[in-house]
Amino acid sequence: MGALDFISDYFSISTRRKKRKAMQTVDIKVKMDCDGCERRVKNAVSNLKGVKSVNVNRKQSRVTVSGYVDPNRVLNKVKSTGKRAEFWPYVPYNLVAYPYVAQAYDKRAPPGFVKNVVQALPSPNAPDEKLTTLFSDENPNACSIM
Repeated sequence: MGALDFISDYFSISTRRKKRKAMQTVDIKVKMDCDGCERRVKNAVSNLKGVKSVNVNRKQSRVTVSGYVDPNRVLNKVKSTGKRAEFWPYVPYNLVAYPYVAQAYDKRAPPGFVKNVVQALPSPNAPDEKLTTLFSDENPNACSIM
C-alpha cells in the first residue's frame, strides 16, 4: 500500500492549479504631453504579465489595458514611470441623471464625459422641481396652464 499511497498523493498534488485571473479592461487617466511620455507608459504596461492589448489615447489622457491583469498592478506600473495616474473617473454624460451638478461636472473631462459620482435625486417638493414639472410634456394639465 505504500506505493499506491505515494502515487495517489503525487496525482492529487499535481492536479491543483492556480486559478487564472479573469479577463478585464482597466482604464487609467495619465497626463501625457509628448510622444516620449506615451511610449514610456505603453512600454511599461505592455511588459506586464497577462496583458493582451494596450491602447493609449493622448488626447483624452487615457490608457486602456485589456488582459488577465490586476488593476492595482497596472496602476502601480504606470506610476513607476514617473507620471501621476489614477483610475478613469469619468462616465459618458448620458448615463448620469444630472450631468451638470457641481460634483459631477469637470472642466478637465474629455468631451462627452462627466465624473462618476453618486448623485442625490432632487426632492419632488423642491420649488425648482415643481416648476420644471409644471411645464413638462408629461404633465397632463400643462396645456391648461399655457
